[in-house]
Amino acid sequence: MQNHVHAIFPNENYLDFRPYQYGWEACAPLHSFGPFVRNHFLFHYIIQGSGILYSHAVNGEIHEYQLGKDQGFLICPGQINLYTADEKHPWEYVWIEFDGMRVKEFLQKAGLTQDTPIYRPRSKELGHKLCERMLYFTEHTTSSSLHLVGQLALFLDELMESSANRKEQGEKKKHDYYIHEAVVYIQQNYQRELSVDEVANFCQLNRNYFSRRFIELIGSTPQEFLIQQRLTSAAELLRLTNLPIKNVADQCGYPNQLHFSQAFKKYYGVSPKEWRRQNS
Repeated sequence: MQNHVHAIFPNENYLDFRPYQYGWEACAPLHSFGPFVRNHFLFHYIIQGSGILYSHAVNGEIHEYQLGKDQGFLICPGQINLYTADEKHPWEYVWIEFDGMRVKEFLQKAGLTQDTPIYRPRSKELGHKLCERMLYFTEHTTSSSLHLVGQLALFLDELMESSANRKEQGEKKKHDYYIHEAVVYIQQNYQRELSVDEVANFCQLNRNYFSRRFIELIGSTPQEFLIQQRLTSAAELLRLTNLPIKNVADQCGYPNQLHFSQAFKKYYGVSPKEWRRQNS
């Protein structure tokens, strides 16, 4: 009898959000995973049984969470984590690893962050609907990448809708509209020299207020978002084209190839040349 499913998403052409891996597992007693650090977001939904999550907060403190059926937990990129199945009633869970430029924004709307990683559904029905959406991935591992990205969008929507910690949106503020316009402006102009001051001026907002509101809504600073946009696009060009690295750097807003290579290695952990070799 199969006691786990694990599949890897085949494509990287989606920038706002994309799945990386997904699976289901019925764990053995005391089965543990970690300590480990992920490069992307990882969300588990507990179908039955129980276990313990040891999660490092932003300030470095370790928090212990006893978790059971119909709860979930989030692990963030770069976060040290360890989770262990109960000895008598080991958990069975479904999980999905995902990332993208807008993922942190959606997770924050669901009330899920590194410091608040525990998911509780507003009702059992909504929790089961989310679980079914996640199991859908494990039952359709041969579906097209576009189809699975669509399923991830539905998963994120259901996660926000079902979370007991979700943040109510209320009436959309005028300045929030400008922040989303700033995101579009960055996405359309990252190929050239672009400063935070220019984006703030485009939005007709004070730079300090603009940066603070951007972090609250998007989950990263404007500069971090700009860098992420440039380097994610660079990774796509490296994988899908034979352009020289200097040309890739130019097209992604880095006129200096050395600066580009340094930024790329800091973000991906390997040089552009090595990344292309591994992912072509």
